[in-house]
Amino acid sequence: MRIASSADPQLWIPVTDSFGWKGRRHRKAALRMLMGNAVQAGGGTPARGTRIGAWAISQLAPAMMKRADGRVLVWTWKSEPELVVAMATTQELTNDVRTARAMMPMEYDDTESFPTRLGVGEKLVMSFPEQPSAPPFATYTWDTGTHLVTLTAVGGSRETFGTLIPALDDLARSIRISDDLEGGESPDVLRIDPA
Repeated sequence: MRIASSADPQLWIPVTDSFGWKGRRHRKAALRMLMGNAVQAGGGTPARGTRIGAWAISQLAPAMMKRADGRVLVWTWKSEPELVVAMATTQELTNDVRTARAMMPMEYDDTESFPTRLGVGEKLVMSFPEQPSAPPFATYTWDTGTHLVTLTAVGGSRETFGTLIPALDDLARSIRISDDLEGGESPDVLRIDPA
C-alpha cells in the first residue's frame, strides 16, 4: 500500500523527494533531529558525531525513501526545520504488529478519535512526556484492515510543540491511500471524492 499527501507547501518542506542540493538543509535537519531524539528518548546523550552521521545519512536518505516507493513520506517545518519533523508510514498489519500495538505503555491509551478519509483514526499528543529527556511528539494512526497508516511528528521544543498541533492535524487530514490505478485508465471505474 502506498500513501500520498497534499501537504501545505507554505508550511511544510517534503524531505522524501529532495535530491542533491534541493532540500539539503531540511533533509539534514530532519535526520539530525530524528537521530538525536531517538538517542535521548532511550535515555542517552547524543553522540558528538551525530552531525556527521546526519550528513552522511542525508546523502543516502533520498535513495532509500525512493526505494520505499510511497510507503514513507517525511516533512520538516519550512521556516524552521529544527522545530518539527513529521513522518508518515504504512505497514502491513501482521499479528506481530497487532501484538506490539496492544502492548504499548499505558500513556498511549490517552488517544482521541481522529476521522479522515482513511477512516476513523486515533490521535495522541504528548507535548510533555513523562521522561524529561524524551522529545514531545504526536502520533496519528489509522487501521485500514490490512495496513496500519501512521503519522508521527517529533518536536524540537516542548514549549512550542503545542502551537504546531493545528498544522499537524491538517497534515494528517491530507494523507490518503495512493493506488496504482490512474484516472482514465479504465472506462468502467468511477471515482467519487469521499468528502
